[in-house]
Amino acid sequence: MNPSVNKRQKERARAERQKEKAQDKVRRREEKANKPAGPPGEDPDIAGIVPGPQPVEEDAADSPS
Repeated sequence: MNPSVNKRQKERARAERQKEKAQDKVRRREEKANKPAGPPGEDPDIAGIVPGPQPVEEDAADSPS
C-alpha cells in the first residue's frame, strides 16, 4: 500500500480511540455524579468490612491444600 494511505488509516484509528476515550470519560463522570452518597462519616473504601478473622468459605474447606 501507499505510505500515505497507511498513515491516514493510523490517524483515523487514533482519532477513533481518542473519541472513545472521551466518551468513556464523560460516562464515568456522569456515573460518579449520579452515584448515591453513602452515610455521612463512613469511609466508602472500608464500608461493610468486618474486622477480625473472616469466615471460611465452604468451597475452600472441601478442597485439599
